Amino acid sequence: MPKVKVARKSTSIDMTAMCDVAFLLLTFFILTAKPRIEDPVPVDVPGSVKDIKLPEENIAVITVGEKKAFFSVEGNDVRKAVLEQMGGLYNIQFTPQEMNKFAALPVFGVPIQSLKQFLALDVEQRQRYPQPGIPRDSVSDELFNWIRESRKAVKALHNQEMRVSIKGDSKEEYPTIKDVIAILQRQKVNKFSLITSLRGASKD
Repeated sequence: MPKVKVARKSTSIDMTAMCDVAFLLLTFFILTAKPRIEDPVPVDVPGSVKDIKLPEENIAVITVGEKKAFFSVEGNDVRKAVLEQMGGLYNIQFTPQEMNKFAALPVFGVPIQSLKQFLALDVEQRQRYPQPGIPRDSVSDELFNWIRESRKAVKALHNQEMRVSIKGDSKEEYPTIKDVIAILQRQKVNKFSLITSLRGASKD
């Protein structure tokens, strides 16, 4: 009896669909990834045993290091609104270009009287600029006003209460942290979180 020859089939696989999926996934991760914000001063946050992620919106972070305070608030629309409000308080007119630069600024720590000069620098110059920190004294009340105006902007734009977190160096002296907490309490903000790193996890 003659053997039946089985026709050989091609072993090539159409990879088009897989490439499309891989490309879509890559695009998704690129668009949704959030770059790590570099701290203006080295901050070695204390460790903790619980891992609770920060919300991605309606939050302000006060970074404390080298006895200075730095401020950041999430949301380009919120940042623009806050800068406009702060300009009104301190009689400083910011241009649309300065507003756009400020909206892209992740964190800053300069007095508002120096903010125009700071915004005029390019990215590399701003990274090298020795920021003195936001004044915390009761005369200018700048840090107090940045927090208060941010809370107003978040409420007006997103109809949400702004959350506040403090990112402090584990070796920072207590008086600086105490100043920041006192400023929050003057606004009756008694609920805030402290940013820590998961104990045993890499801090990079």
